[in-house]
Amino acid sequence: MTVAEKITLWLAQVRAAGRAVLLMRLVIAFAGAVALIVPSVQAWDQVDLIPILGVPMLAATVVLPDSVLGTLFVLVVPTGWFMRGPGEVSWSLAVTAIALVIVHLATAFTAQLPSYARIHRNALQRWWLPGAVAVVLVPVVAVAAALVEGAHLPGTLLITVAALSLVTLTIWYAAGQKPAS
Repeated sequence: MTVAEKITLWLAQVRAAGRAVLLMRLVIAFAGAVALIVPSVQAWDQVDLIPILGVPMLAATVVLPDSVLGTLFVLVVPTGWFMRGPGEVSWSLAVTAIALVIVHLATAFTAQLPSYARIHRNALQRWWLPGAVAVVLVPVVAVAAALVEGAHLPGTLLITVAALSLVTLTIWYAAGQKPAS
């Protein structure tokens, strides 16, 4: 099969896709764009390689959400922040973190489905609560971690790890997961 035939087949599958699948791919594209743009417009000088790598990774994640490029995108954007960004918590950091969480959740949902899947919007309901919990708790944990870090208390790493573990368990519980028997 030639490249042109593969593209034609993929476009036919996209035309046959349901609205929920297309909606989630639009969410990936929008949240990913926010995650790329917010660090780019900050006063500190972001590494130029981040947008150069991030844009194709985001496009590939929208097209192929079950590929490893989605994970790499979620790792590349914070890497740029870690390399040259400020150490304190700010609104732009929280917005970028929330956008990355949304990219992660939307990609996880979309990766389960082939591009031509037809599902009802009710299938998204299982993802609304964990997504909302994650979006609300990400800035709360970031602010709490900043306060603990600024306090110079012994055991701050343990407190941060415990807070992240609690958030993970809360999202896991909100997703309706059952403990393994």
